[in-house]
Amino acid sequence: MTEKSQRTKEHIIKKVAPIFNSQGYTATSLSEITTATGLTKGAIYGNFKNKEELALEAFNYNIKYVLGKIKVITDEIDSPLAKLFAVSNFYRNYHQHQIDFGGCPILNVGVDANNNNSELYNRVREVALKLQQSITKMIDDGKEKGEIKSEIDSIRYGGRIFSIIEGAVFTSVLMQNDSYLKDMMNHLDELINKELSI
Repeated sequence: MTEKSQRTKEHIIKKVAPIFNSQGYTATSLSEITTATGLTKGAIYGNFKNKEELALEAFNYNIKYVLGKIKVITDEIDSPLAKLFAVSNFYRNYHQHQIDFGGCPILNVGVDANNNNSELYNRVREVALKLQQSITKMIDDGKEKGEIKSEIDSIRYGGRIFSIIEGAVFTSVLMQNDSYLKDMMNHLDELINKELSI
């Protein structure tokens, strides 16, 4: 791939990613894609085999943005317990992180792709599992460092924490009210303090 074609591909993804994320794969038309990018249909399909491939690349772009922000925050923290609190704090203010690209990619794309695009849906599941596993690892690391109770089932709590976060994101989006997200992140902090922390 030439440098010019790579730049064109990146331009398309950057312009289209928020549209796919906010409107969904099915609802996003080719005319909206060409309008957003300022390119022709031929230019779009000269860089992507089809709409499905473009949607997958757009999801990867959006999720990299979110995970990158979390990674920057948690990489600066040594304590696994403090990392868990940092994650809850990130989601407490999640609206300001995701407003520019149309909402939570896992929630939006997971629901939209469920019955429409199996490859995209499987990619969302893969990312969701990766996030759960990273939370589980924080708990395991906390047990090793003596910050978290040794009897805690790390996998179960990793799943619970992930479910609390995504459930809170969904409710806040549905009700258009960030107070649900903030309240559940406060609840998550309480759970970490009372059930996990030594």
